[in-house]
Amino acid sequence: MGKEIFYFLIFPGLLFSGVVGGFLSWFDRKITAKVQFRQGPPLLQTLYDFVKLLNKETILPEKGSRFTFMVAPIFAVFGAAISAVLILLPLLNIETGFAGDLIVIVYLLNIPSLTYIIGAVASANPLASVGASREMKLILSYEVPFLLVLTSIIIKANMTIKLDEIISYQVQNGAFIGSLSGIIGFIVALLCIQAKLGLVPFDIAEGEGEICDGITIEFSGSTYAMVNLAKYIMLFILPALVVGLFFGGLNFANINILWSILKVVLVVLLLTLIRNTNPRVRIDQAMKFFWIWMNLFAIVSVVLAIFGL
Repeated sequence: MGKEIFYFLIFPGLLFSGVVGGFLSWFDRKITAKVQFRQGPPLLQTLYDFVKLLNKETILPEKGSRFTFMVAPIFAVFGAAISAVLILLPLLNIETGFAGDLIVIVYLLNIPSLTYIIGAVASANPLASVGASREMKLILSYEVPFLLVLTSIIIKANMTIKLDEIISYQVQNGAFIGSLSGIIGFIVALLCIQAKLGLVPFDIAEGEGEICDGITIEFSGSTYAMVNLAKYIMLFILPALVVGLFFGGLNFANINILWSILKVVLVVLLLTLIRNTNPRVRIDQAMKFFWIWMNLFAIVSVVLAIFGL
């Protein structure tokens, strides 16, 4: 029991993934600043922002369910931290202890988005409700191609649904990114996690210029700090999951530790460049993009995986 609590609270769960995610958030903001010819924030800016929010007053909505509004961000952090444990343990060569962890990971990764929706609706703010509606449509759009990509990975890994076995298969037979189906699947997965993270061009649920941060408009103080913490963790564990599925996981032995870090940073860099080179799309455009094009490419990836390509 003590080991499980340590995994969840310290390493590789809440504390570790939150800190690493905070640094990756700084990296994202720094690259964004360089692209826009700005200086960018200092290294510890995400920590400063988090502490500052914790010290600020938390304003609760006058109408709606205050209790639900307050606990929603806590469940978002919980879902992100549990996902971090189940994703990072296999990446660190520590078995998770049960079969089918990949299916559980898919469910857990949706908890933060679902809790944002619940919190937004509970605030009784019409702009938040619009953001929640957009988030729900976005989830229904990107989850299908993401699941199809996972299907191609499972096929390539001899029908295993354990993340550690998928990683072990790649260690023995080569990373999936070296195959045609792996390249196509990686592109689809990258765009799906771009939407899952709510980054441009898929930051439709927040839409600063349209609905004033939409889904997060009513969060402030400690509640908004929890929302940011969940986003920090997701910014780390989603690229880490992609590295595990396509790049053969992480290896912290000798010089390989540098390559392992670079793989995660590379995925985050691609996400940052995508969000800095594309305008925000409308929700109908995003749904059409995922339902038609991403599903098409994901199906092609599955077919190629069946034929061993």
